[in-house]
Amino acid sequence: MSFAKLGLSAEILQAVAEQGYTVPTPVQAQAIPIVLAGRDLLAGAQTGTGKTAGFTLPLLERLRHGPAHKSPRALVLTPTRELAAQVQESVRAYGKYLPLRSAVIFGGVGINPQIEALRRGVDILVATPGRLLDHAAQRTVDLSRIEILVLDEADRMLDMGFIHDIRKVLALLPPRRQNLLFSATFSDEIRRLTDRLLDNPASVEVAARNSTAERVRQLVHPVDKARKRALLSHLISRGDWRQVLVFTRTKHGANRLAEQLQRDGLTAAAIHGNKSQNARTKALNDFKLGSVRVLVATDIAARGLDIHELPHVVNYELPNVPEDYVHRIGRTGRAGAEGEAVSLVSADESKQLAAIQRLLKQDIRVSIVPGYEPGTAAPEPDQQPAPRTQHAHRTAAPGGRPQQPGRRRRGASGSRRSRGVPTA
Repeated sequence: MSFAKLGLSAEILQAVAEQGYTVPTPVQAQAIPIVLAGRDLLAGAQTGTGKTAGFTLPLLERLRHGPAHKSPRALVLTPTRELAAQVQESVRAYGKYLPLRSAVIFGGVGINPQIEALRRGVDILVATPGRLLDHAAQRTVDLSRIEILVLDEADRMLDMGFIHDIRKVLALLPPRRQNLLFSATFSDEIRRLTDRLLDNPASVEVAARNSTAERVRQLVHPVDKARKRALLSHLISRGDWRQVLVFTRTKHGANRLAEQLQRDGLTAAAIHGNKSQNARTKALNDFKLGSVRVLVATDIAARGLDIHELPHVVNYELPNVPEDYVHRIGRTGRAGAEGEAVSLVSADESKQLAAIQRLLKQDIRVSIVPGYEPGTAAPEPDQQPAPRTQHAHRTAAPGGRPQQPGRRRRGASGSRRSRGVPTA
């Protein structure tokens, strides 16, 4: 099937062709006719399947003929700033030949330019929930004319605690509208939201529930926690990995690891919620352009990142929530490209690994890297114990190991582009 057979206008087809795409992905082929028919939609697809184009293309088609208002007619809610910016890029790229106006609003940047954009008039508004409610409170946005609502990455929005904000936004919308909900996974909470939000929806699910990308090669390297950083540097250098996305559990851990990798001679940057939007945007752009080799990220910051043909994802620390593993490794192996997901797993993460394998209903292949066998760790320079004084009082840490007064034990949280498939 070609895009030309999906009922899209010549203007949109031209824009799609200029992006280099001719064949829709399965989620696009199924979702686009449903949205064009005006039905509510519940769509499940793992990341990298082209779901963004699955709703932006028919949304543009439905809005291209209609009354002109200054108030937005379509609203796309996303969980993160980066995803909001990427959706807006897709709207602009695919709608370049249509007389439709779009804007994106999110926190972390000045609100006044957003107010000016809304005053000039917007047909399609892409927003994060918190900043949208800020505008609503200041009466700088009118949501009374919304015809189409899209909840993108709905599972992540719920994971991030946005359910109350979503309910507030829904209360500001007209009751009669088309609703589209896209999610990579379907929890019971997502099902409850679906029952409340959607009216007799069509359902599209192009991948098995909580499945991982078929083209992603998954691998576990057992290693002592104290040697994870050394092993990571070894893997990147030995394999000549030029673009690596590394996940940590905490913001502090992301900063610390990026600094350590820099000392190892690898260009690295951290991206997380405490970084300013300008810093996050710069780090991501540098990573995409190749001037930064390693991007260290937390789950919240990395969700929704669209990096074409990202070859390597590394779980420096396994996530506490098994579903987050699916989202993490979904950053690679996108749109038909192959990728590799490596997890550096220490002994204290055995429960997390078991939970992930239960979710996937498969075992992940284990490979011990020679020279980094578990049980061979020696403290790294910045982890050497503080020197003892002659009269230092020693207390027994759990397990009977001596522990210095005032020192806490460290916890677990210390190719060529494939064409023909839109990834945005």
